[in-house]
Order: sequence, then structure tokens, then C-alpha cells
Amino acid sequence: MRNTMSEPMMTTKSTMSPGRLLYQCFKYLIYAALTYNVYAFFLEEWAAFHHTFGGELSSASQLIEAFTATIDTAAWVLLLYLFEAETFLMSDERVKRYKVILIAVKALCYGFIVYSCWGYIAKALYLLNTSPFEIANACSLIGQNFSIMTDLDEYTTLTAETCGAIANSNLLQINGTSIIAPELTFADAIKLAGIDVINAATWVAIVVVLEVDVRLQLANKLTDHGMRVGYIIKGVLYATLFACAAYWGFYGDFLDFWDAFLWLLGFFMIELNIFNWHEEVKEEEEALASS
Repeated sequence: MRNTMSEPMMTTKSTMSPGRLLYQCFKYLIYAALTYNVYAFFLEEWAAFHHTFGGELSSASQLIEAFTATIDTAAWVLLLYLFEAETFLMSDERVKRYKVILIAVKALCYGFIVYSCWGYIAKALYLLNTSPFEIANACSLIGQNFSIMTDLDEYTTLTAETCGAIANSNLLQINGTSIIAPELTFADAIKLAGIDVINAATWVAIVVVLEVDVRLQLANKLTDHGMRVGYIIKGVLYATLFACAAYWGFYGDFLDFWDAFLWLLGFFMIELNIFNWHEEVKEEEEALASS
């Protein structure tokens, strides 16, 4: 239970009920899995980086574009931990005492998150910047460092074994690169990139509403009506995220689906923290009023 009025008296395992202890273990297991996903996305994007940028970066914007998911996920993980601290681990007094530090670190996270959202947009535009591949026989380019896009962020080198799969396809080429793929592959990748953009923008909207909830609760201005309005807004946003996750589950990468599912669970825990925090403050105020 959160200590809202004074210095924190952290709930220990010895004072937790078995059900509460199980819930806390499950919650932090979710957080740990999300932290691991930073590494998983880095491995995926590192492999794609050697095809999309030739293993070299010339600007900070290229770094963001090449490792959008890694940077985005790392910033979100840190932000999740900050919300956990504010809504559960720290007392109200400590949150207010370290308000400047918390807001500064959050602002850094928000900066990366918004920039990463632009990275998803840039990636979608990158995939749209194509033209018909004029060379009739793609297999004639074996050994010339051409790559085949097989899915969003997934590439393979053009070899005698891989060129057979695209030999009879209408090919497109990303302008200014040596990346080619069938038209259908580009169409599927662009759809997935569009879902990435919708997902990223929706999460930005959710975190804005959550931030408002936390600030209002700290100021003791979060009313029951305000909570209900927030639930309606976030309900629509979470439904959008669930639709994105479902799309990934059917048509996309399992890692994207799994990551989306974990994030929904993770922020559901934060929502529960805020609900319990709000109810505990109400109970304390009612107890003081009746005494």
C-alpha cells in the first residue's frame, strides 16, 4: 500500500498478503521482460543497420532512424519505472521533494519518445521512396552488395540462393540504396510501418493523459469525474493499441506483438497504481473529516 501523507513506510514481504506478494512479483516480472526487449530490439535493428546504412552513420538523425525501436523502448522503460516510483514506491512528500529531478528525467524521456515517433514516420517515408527496378534479371547483380527486403526491418543479401525467390516478381528499389524487394513485400512493410506510426503516436497521447493524472493527484485535484473522463479517453487509446497489437499478431513480427502485449500489461499496472493511490487519498480524507 502506498504511503500518501508522510515519509514512505515501504510494504515488505513480511507484511504483504500472499496475493499481494504474487501481484507484485508478476508486475516486476512484466517490467523485467520489457527491459529485456530493449536488448532484443537492438539485435534486430543492428542486423538491419548493416543493410539500410551499410554499417555507417553520418548524422544523429540517421542514428534515430536506424535504432528507432531500441531508443524508443529504452526511453519508455525508464519512463515506466519513473511512473512506478511516483504512483507506488515513493510517498507524496518525496515525489514533491524530488519533483524537479523527476520532471527533468521525464522530460528527457519524452524528448526521446517524440523524436522516436518521428523516427517511425521517417522509416515509413523511407519505404515509400521507391521506384521500379529497371534491371530485368536481378540475379545478374549477385556480388554487387544488393540486399533483398523480406519484411519490415528484415533483409538478406542477394545471392544465387535468394535471387530465385524474386526472379519472377515486379521489383521496386528504395531510391538511393541497393535494397530491392517485390511490390507485395513493400506493400506489407509499408502497412506495418504505418501501424508503427499509429502505435507510437497513440502511446504519446496516453502518456500525456497519465502525466495529467499524476500531477492532478499530487495536487489533490483529481476528482472522481476527472478519473472517469480519463478512463474514457484512455479507453479509446488503449483500444487503438490493442488493435495495433492484434494486427502485429496476425501479419507482423512476433517480437512487435509480444512487446505491445507486455506494454499494455505494464501500463495497466500503472493505471491500477493511480486508481489505488486516488482511493487511498479519498479514504484518508474521509477518515480525517469524520474524526
